Amino acid sequence: MFDADLIKKVYEHLPNRVNKAKNKLNRPLTYAEKILYAHLFDTQPLEVFERGKDYVDFAPDRVAMQDATAQMALLQFMNSGKTTTAVPSTVHCDHLIQAQVDGKTDLGVSFNANKEVFDFLESVSNKYGIGFWKPGAGIIHQVVLENYAFPGGMMIGTDSHTPNAGGLGMVAIGVGGADAVDVMAGMAWELKMPKLIGIKLTGKLNGWSAPKDIILKVAGLLTVKGGTGAIVEYFGEGAESLSATGKGTICNMGAEIGATTSLFAYDESMERYLKATGRSEVAEMASGIKDVLSPDPEVYENPEKYYDQVIEINLSELEPYINGPFTPDLATPVSKMKETAEKNGWPLEVSVGLIGSCTNSSYEDISRAASIAKQAVEKGLNSKADFTITPGSEQVRFTIERDGYINTFEQMGGKVFANACGPCIGQWARPGADKNEKNTIVHSFNRNFSKRNDGNPNTHAFVTSPELVTALAISGRLDFNPVTDTLINEKGEKVKLDPPTGYELPTKGFDVKDSGYQAPAKDGSNITVSVAPDSNRLQLLEPFKPWDGKNITGAKLLIKALGKCTTDHISMAGPWLRFRGHLDNISNNLLIGAINAFNNESNKVKNQLTGEYGEVPNVQRAYKAAGIPTVIIGDHNYGEGSSREHAAMEPRHLGVRAVIVKSFARIHETNLKKQGMLGLTFANENDYDLIREDDVFNFVDLDVFAPGKHLTVEIVHADGTKDSIKLNHTYNEQQTEWFKAGSALNLIKKKN
Repeated sequence: MFDADLIKKVYEHLPNRVNKAKNKLNRPLTYAEKILYAHLFDTQPLEVFERGKDYVDFAPDRVAMQDATAQMALLQFMNSGKTTTAVPSTVHCDHLIQAQVDGKTDLGVSFNANKEVFDFLESVSNKYGIGFWKPGAGIIHQVVLENYAFPGGMMIGTDSHTPNAGGLGMVAIGVGGADAVDVMAGMAWELKMPKLIGIKLTGKLNGWSAPKDIILKVAGLLTVKGGTGAIVEYFGEGAESLSATGKGTICNMGAEIGATTSLFAYDESMERYLKATGRSEVAEMASGIKDVLSPDPEVYENPEKYYDQVIEINLSELEPYINGPFTPDLATPVSKMKETAEKNGWPLEVSVGLIGSCTNSSYEDISRAASIAKQAVEKGLNSKADFTITPGSEQVRFTIERDGYINTFEQMGGKVFANACGPCIGQWARPGADKNEKNTIVHSFNRNFSKRNDGNPNTHAFVTSPELVTALAISGRLDFNPVTDTLINEKGEKVKLDPPTGYELPTKGFDVKDSGYQAPAKDGSNITVSVAPDSNRLQLLEPFKPWDGKNITGAKLLIKALGKCTTDHISMAGPWLRFRGHLDNISNNLLIGAINAFNNESNKVKNQLTGEYGEVPNVQRAYKAAGIPTVIIGDHNYGEGSSREHAAMEPRHLGVRAVIVKSFARIHETNLKKQGMLGLTFANENDYDLIREDDVFNFVDLDVFAPGKHLTVEIVHADGTKDSIKLNHTYNEQQTEWFKAGSALNLIKKKN
């Protein structure tokens, strides 16, 4: 069992710390509050923190990193001056494996193509006492759920879907690599005290409805920014009826509403899962303090009094949902899809159905989807669409193969990819995607932004449960409703699919021959980590220059981004993942997916030095070479999506000084701050409309930059006219020091 001593220590202190917090606040506590107040950093005084306002220093129990983000995180940690990590940490190789042929073949190709990066991650992990999960071991969040997550704990991870661990009652928060460096270096981790959204679940799921449908409905209710700055806490009889992995699915996709994290209170389903995954000792300890690992009874009795917002969902009445395309919050009940799709002109033919990923690859998910595939085979139905399965871990893959589910999928024509992220993050060599043909795919992943899965902007990706993905793939139609509709089999007979059935946990128990874990050296002092100077995959970092204390003047507009601008738009994944350890090379994808508000085109902006239009990275490099600062303008929820700090490091590296938007996604705003950037918002959102293509920006009071004070920028237009606008910011005293020092990492180095 991993972290046994750590977990014991947490449980020894948890009840006392929770009681102290209750006495200080003089009221009952929600579950999230108990964990947060019990994880205050040593130097953080216990106070009554105001939600949504006060910055608080926390001490997470552990850190997890996936291979794409771990490269930059560990390159930064190497500059921290530390000899080992202060808390247990792990690296998981899951992002750099491209799906194309099958799991075994693709894994072999990835080993060869990414050997330099894997060797680097392995050696750094070995040197600094970090657990290393080899390529093929599984997707970070599934592996964490199976091995590390525990009720009442707190962790951060360099991936936005880290909240998956909330399925085991853990406050797990997605962050950028610089935040991970803070915690691994033994520093306090800062977070604005989150607001609390309570979601009361009543009734019980039935028929075709699945846990995935709960978060798909919530996404439709709250939108992609409705959970920003908040922890979502699920409770009620409906919550207790869900499996731990079903809870994990819901928490995982909480990232799609912008939530800081999501979680469920400890219950019997978590106890069963802990025991099934070899952690009976944790289950026993957690059961001993069960009252601490849930909201106080008064919270259940009067939730409106303790949460900032309360939503109630009756699971007995919940029907399956299909969300998309192009955004995970466009929620459509399966009964309404036919009319909605026809109204919007969405392609009705399903070309590919994909199940698995970190969101939906549990044993329960696979067994329920397999029950539909088995019916298809028995009832003479062939899958009209291509069908793929991406297991979440080697433990899941080995177990479902043993129990015959892979064989069932293969009989239906299914193909099993490697235990990795694959198509979910654009690591999918999909034949014909480069033709940019209009088509529909359905998957059980979490995100469906334009180009995300296959690079084709015309692929309409829809998110739904694994069960429904399987049914839609069999029918080959987006407008197929398995609840009411029939299909014609190979004999010309009308047949109807029965509702899915499955198993919460394998009746024979989980099994695996090689989990893929590699423990670090007990003493890494003699291990050398080398990076070839001519490598195009890895590059040692140079510290960013500190602020000179002067106002930024003469800054040119780089781009005014129109509408949704996610981290995929700012720093694409897919083939660009190979440069995640080389800041200069990956900076060549800066904002190439963003839409220029002045011409409605991507990767085409005006170079004010020449008057000509060019690709965003090239134009920015021209400004950098000329020593000219630049500004990026954005819309609402700028930086939505992944935790990738490259979206903040790239503009910093290329000389962008400020990002001014209507509003930020939480992780991206923090990432900008950590890298010494100015992340600012319009005091008046309508001022976005004042920005013109040839504008120059002069900051007039940056020299007195301080918490709680507006900044003023003078905008000089090409015709000589000027506008003066106010800008808001959320920098506290420590964060202003990050800006002044050039980055948060620069401050860490000073303290060593």
